[in-house]
Amino acid sequence: MKSPFVSELKPDQTINAPFLVHVKDVRQKKTGDPYLSLTLADRTGELDAKMWDNAAEVLDTFGRDDFIKVKGLVQIFQNRLQLTIHKLQRLDDSDVAFADYFPASKRDPSEMEAELRRVVANVSNPHLKALLESIFSDEKVMAAYRIAPAAKSIHHAFLSGLIEHVLSMVAIAQFTARHYEGIDGDLLLTGVLLHDIGKIQELVYARTFGYSDEGQLIGHIVMGVKMVGEKARAIHGFPQKLLMLVEHMILSHHGNLEYGSPKVPLFPEALLLHHLDNLDSKMEAMRQTVERDQRIEGVWTGYNPALERMVLKRVKFLEDPPPSQAGAQQNQAPPPTPKPAPAPPPPSHGNSLLADKLASALKSGS
Repeated sequence: MKSPFVSELKPDQTINAPFLVHVKDVRQKKTGDPYLSLTLADRTGELDAKMWDNAAEVLDTFGRDDFIKVKGLVQIFQNRLQLTIHKLQRLDDSDVAFADYFPASKRDPSEMEAELRRVVANVSNPHLKALLESIFSDEKVMAAYRIAPAAKSIHHAFLSGLIEHVLSMVAIAQFTARHYEGIDGDLLLTGVLLHDIGKIQELVYARTFGYSDEGQLIGHIVMGVKMVGEKARAIHGFPQKLLMLVEHMILSHHGNLEYGSPKVPLFPEALLLHHLDNLDSKMEAMRQTVERDQRIEGVWTGYNPALERMVLKRVKFLEDPPPSQAGAQQNQAPPPTPKPAPAPPPPSHGNSLLADKLASALKSGS
């Protein structure tokens, strides 16, 4: 097993360790000499790294998505850890254990597959059950569904993230189907299980997480509708209107046109599916933002573009000792000097415009 992992690094630590290259940029110093700006990674996180000296000797020996072994010093730069690389060497794939470099679900994939199959077995609607069994009995589909991430970076961006995300949604869907009157629980669960099925073809994850050519050109929503439609039409007697509802749930699960859905949700189960998906993905994004934040000081994470906010590190916030009463008083700004009260207006000499004019004439003549 590799050591140390990114999550174990400390300031002023000298390391000699392997990493996966996520980003490689060749930049230029003021002297005109090149230097390397890298983002290195393993399954616990990413690390900013710079090679200031002798970069020309190694910059053509490796590329993005290669494994390298680096020797250098971990320091703090702008409240984050940064590695200054002194030596660098490319590694062959045979020299590393791939599991050390790709984040993965803490849950066992086989156990999650078994849980998913129990959900399918409990579906009552015979047509929907036949559709789900047809899809998940396809071993090629199931093998990909079992290991695929749910996204490239925003949420559940780890191996087996898709099935973990779906099973989390299943638990919430089962509650909400009972809570809201008139919800078709089988239809909702079918939407949950199939809404991201296209991601098994959209995403690639052999090295780093990215998009296939088909994923870039078509996207998982359309790919999922196509996949489900083909399976449904192969089932004798599958109701066309029921297929339209399932396809609509896939098409509308992003909820808004500006978020990539060709349609907005137009019936209750479709709307519920959108909100369940959004809730679970946002909660996972919150968790991951706090867990992977690299700031050394402070109780706030960096800005997360997907969440459009910084996130409070609640545990650290509550654990940090409050400022002393004396310190708090010393830090308080002095109270503002009270302003003198304004002079009272001159007394009125009457209740009419004429009286006011007479008073003004007498005053000017005195």
